[in-house]
Parts: sequence; structure tokens; C-alpha cells
Amino acid sequence: MRRRVVITGMGAITPIGLNVNDFWKNIKEGVHGIGPITYFDTTDYKAKLAAEVKGFDAKNYMDPKSARRMEQFSQFAVAAAKEAMEDAKLDIANEDPYMVGVAVGSGIGSLQSMEKEYGKLLEKGPGRVAPLLVPMMISNMAAGNVAIAFGCKGKNINVVTACATGTNCIGEAFRSIVYGEADVMLAGGAESSITPIGVAGFTSLTALNTVDDPDRASIPFDQDRNGFIMGEGAGVLILEELEHAKKRGAHIYAEMAGYGSTCDAFHITSPAEDGSGAAKAMELAINDAGMKPEDIDYVNAHGTGTHHNDLFETKAIKTALGEHAYKVGISSTKSMVGHLLGAAGAVEAIVCVKSIEDGFIHKNVGLINKDPECDLDFLTESRDAKVTGTISNSLGFGGHNASIVIKKFVE
Repeated sequence: MRRRVVITGMGAITPIGLNVNDFWKNIKEGVHGIGPITYFDTTDYKAKLAAEVKGFDAKNYMDPKSARRMEQFSQFAVAAAKEAMEDAKLDIANEDPYMVGVAVGSGIGSLQSMEKEYGKLLEKGPGRVAPLLVPMMISNMAAGNVAIAFGCKGKNINVVTACATGTNCIGEAFRSIVYGEADVMLAGGAESSITPIGVAGFTSLTALNTVDDPDRASIPFDQDRNGFIMGEGAGVLILEELEHAKKRGAHIYAEMAGYGSTCDAFHITSPAEDGSGAAKAMELAINDAGMKPEDIDYVNAHGTGTHHNDLFETKAIKTALGEHAYKVGISSTKSMVGHLLGAAGAVEAIVCVKSIEDGFIHKNVGLINKDPECDLDFLTESRDAKVTGTISNSLGFGGHNASIVIKKFVE
């Protein structure tokens, strides 16, 4: 018998809420968190909008000394993990710590450290570069700091697959439990890259939308879309082997049921034009879950708001789900929180869980003029609906495709 995996806790730091309840409340109300960038002067920048996390104070989640030894992406990860652990009522003192692991990824790590210390290098020489530059900067430190904070001594990984990072981390954590490497995994992603070089780089790539209107900035599947909006934050889920969860009387939100991952092997930034790689990842995830396309009620799309992504993902959904694709509600959470890069898949997985729990599918905020080529049921209004099977897609630069299936838990 294959080990079943359930979700028993969740934590989130987002541009529209510093916990899961506030995040989900704003999702249901269609609130977006996009506004002018406040982290630096954007006078010379074409892209002036982002979805920043507001009101976050690391000292509310950890001691000041620990906070000073982390850059913001790690702070976000630890904060989200703290909420998830408390939500799951998971006490590491009652666990074999070597069977509690972490798979929390970051696509980029800390550009803030790089910018600050490179400035010192140029102005004052190599002797003035901070001793902690490397451990503050490298992307695995989100997972490392989470493990240190909560005493998780099991498998600890940071899957870095650009915008697919969060979903790949959840998928690999799921596999780790299925195959007996862990009983519990803290899984998700964290990112904080709204910095001068980050925004400049994505702008030069023509990936960012440069409009001035926050309400029309992140508009996946709209014919007027012209790029994504950078977001930041973290999402962490507690994945747990079913019998382990039942034994300790844990509340079960949903079942983590399937995972698929592929590569387009096509282009360093563009998805495969026929959506075949993304479609295969979806098919693998559905098959892994022992389900059929008809069992999927909701697709949380990668939906970045770039022309190619949205068009090719539409094709992928059609290929993977066949005629059923036209009967499934589809939305992109990025329409409200922007693109959280390595954290996107984690936060969007939480949306899938809450959609099952509340019987609710959120709309694509800002979607007004549907692209005729994006002809599936991309919601312009939120709706109440019975949701028992969901799939969440994440597609990253380099051709990385990851999909996970989360379904209603049934004994």
C-alpha cells in the first residue's frame, strides 16, 4: 500500500495578508496588493509597480538576533513555517526529529545582500565585505533557517527551478513521505527580490508590465496583458503521512495526492509553444493521484500575465484535460499578489486547499477583456462551487514544469 499524504497545517506571508486567514479573506474579497515600489527610487525605471509585503516585522516571529542573521526571504520562510507548525499543532519534542524534514525553496535567494556588499566591495575594497554575505545570500538558507528554528533534523532540500520552485519543493516533499524518508515535511517556498537589480533585470527581459495603473497591472488571460508584476512572500504547508497524522489527532485539511514534473527542453525563457511540457506535467500529476481529468474541478493556473505563458498554458490545459478543460474553473492568484517567483507555487497550493475547504473559486482580478485565444473558463467573477479535486501549475524559466494535485480528504 502506498503511503498517503495529507495537509495538516499552513502558513503564509503575502502582499495581501501576513497569515492564511487574512490572505484568504482578501482573496475572497478580490483585493490585490499591487502598488508603487517603496523599497527604492524608481525614477529611472520603466516598471514602477510591485506587490510588496506590508507591515512585516521579523521580531514578531523570531528573536532579534536570529532575524539579524537572515535576509528577508529567510525571515518570510521562518514566519510562514511558524504559522504552519502552530496551525498543525506539531510539537517537535513529540517527534523523531530525523523523520521531520524541510523542502522550502527560493528561486533567487537574497539580491539585497548581493547589492549591498558588492557596493562595499567597489567603494571600500574586499576587506569590508560582510562575513555573513554568503550564508545570508544563498537560496538554501530559507530551508536551513526553518530547520534550525524548529529542530527539523530530517531531509532538508531546496529545489531551485525558478518560478516552479515552490511547487517542485511540495512535490519532492510529498515523494519523500510516500517513500518513507520522512513522516512530516515542511514544504513550500519563499522569495523577496523586489530590488533595483531584480526589477531592472526582469524589465530588460521585457517580462514585467510597465503600466502605471495597479488595477490593470497583473491581468492574466486578458488581451491587454503585457507582463507580470513582481511579488514577494512565502508559503509553507505541513505535509504528513496519513497514519501519523491520525495517530496524533491532527486536523486534516486535504490530501496531497499527485505530482508531475517535466522540462520543455525548448528555450531558456519561453514555454514550449504547444504547451506539451506543461500538459505532460499535469497528466503525470493526475495519473499519480489515481484520478482522471474529469475529477478536477479547479485549476490554479501559473497565469503570469505574459503573452506567451498564458496562451501556451491554455493549450496545455486543453491537452491535459481534453474536453473537460472547458468545464473547469480556472484562475490565477497572481492577479492579486503578483508573481512570487519561487514562493508562487506554495501560496497557490494554499489557495487550492482553501478552495476545497470553503467550496469557493476566486476570480481573475482585473480580467476584463478576455483574450479570444484563452477561451477556457477563466473566471471574471468568483463563484461558490463544490471543489473536490484541484491542480496547481508552476512553469519556470529553463522550461521547468511542475504540477500538483490536491484533493478533498476521504478516509
